[in-house]
Amino acid sequence: MKKCISYWAFGGGLEGAKDIRECLEEAKELRFDGVELCVGEEGRLSLSTTRPQCEKILRNAAEIGIEIVSLASGVAWSYNFGSSSASLREEAVHATERSLQIANWLEVDTLLTIPAAVDVFFNPDAEIVPYDVAFQRAREGIAKCIPFAERCEVMMAIENVWNKLFLSPLEMCQFIDSFKSRYVGAYFDVGNCITTGYPEQWIRILGKRIKRVHFKDFRAAVGDANGFVDLLEGDVNWPEVMAALREVGYDGAVTAEMIPPYRFYPEVRLKNTSTAMDAILGR
Repeated sequence: MKKCISYWAFGGGLEGAKDIRECLEEAKELRFDGVELCVGEEGRLSLSTTRPQCEKILRNAAEIGIEIVSLASGVAWSYNFGSSSASLREEAVHATERSLQIANWLEVDTLLTIPAAVDVFFNPDAEIVPYDVAFQRAREGIAKCIPFAERCEVMMAIENVWNKLFLSPLEMCQFIDSFKSRYVGAYFDVGNCITTGYPEQWIRILGKRIKRVHFKDFRAAVGDANGFVDLLEGDVNWPEVMAALREVGYDGAVTAEMIPPYRFYPEVRLKNTSTAMDAILGR
């Protein structure tokens, strides 16, 4: 498996302010095989990024000797496929298609996709959408994007994110399988499901649907976003997680999404993450 790190894990990454070449260089120095870049509404990599800019990023990565393994997008928190506003749902389609295009220009085959949200856990003012309505609108929105994903040859990998949707792996399987498209799969986040289940069970049930994996750890007793901790400090049973990934034949990128970075000396968390991943991966 490839040991990778998220752009959001770097100081300034969440804001889109981190220089991408510096990010790639630092990741290489920390012995990561690859980086998951992240597109936002603004910042170094945004919905307005051009093909020449993406080509420059690819040249930088080749010079440094590090791979760009996937693209994540946080814009779906603002452009919610589940929104009661038809115009916002249409914006969600456009934002997803633009992210797919950028992924294609970056020569990655997977876009982390948030299909809809019942609520936004970090924004109490966001609309609360009925669960069944969010589920159906998510399906309609993703379906609209499939033809564009096919043209870009980029998979929309649906993440089990904290959106109060897809609270079980069985439901997530049902959602993914309903499209009958190889351009819709799963982006499995190990730490995100600790509050509702066991990641090793999710992995075995999702099986071959898993196209990318996020590594995070979580202390269940905390119960809210403050429960996310450094790798090996939480309740994730890492030996079982690794056994499950091997059982289902997963050998792709595993990307540490350590957010937010430490307030001071964020490079320390990156070093700790690299060391922990070496232990988890048996390196």
